[in-house]
Amino acid sequence: MTSTRIRTYSELIRLRTIEDRYNYLQLRGVVAQETFGFDRFISQAFYHSREWKRLRHQIILRDNGCDLGVDDYLIHGHILIHHMNPMMPVDITRGEAGILDPEYLITTTLRTHNAIHYGDRSQLPRELVPRRAGDTKLW
Repeated sequence: MTSTRIRTYSELIRLRTIEDRYNYLQLRGVVAQETFGFDRFISQAFYHSREWKRLRHQIILRDNGCDLGVDDYLIHGHILIHHMNPMMPVDITRGEAGILDPEYLITTTLRTHNAIHYGDRSQLPRELVPRRAGDTKLW
């Protein structure tokens, strides 16, 4: 897999907050790098494979269906599995082991995934504000 720095699940889970995990995963300097472009058919075949679907299910279970694996951020919709190290078409065609290694994968939402790729921190989920008796102000 092509990346300037190898990111791992083992390092990621040491970080407690969604903000810290976002900072760890953020793609600094490679945001606009084209990955598949006209070769999108390669990634689509990969993501529809039986092997990928089985692994995807395992990652969702491991992360308890939570955004970036943070327990307080349960995903209530479509779950994406993010390759923490950008994947290129050649990684699929060569059968690179890293593209199917749970150590390089994490669950996420589309919004968080876009924040990681495009550097838009405003897409991250916000921490819940606890409500108290007598509150009259809306969030």
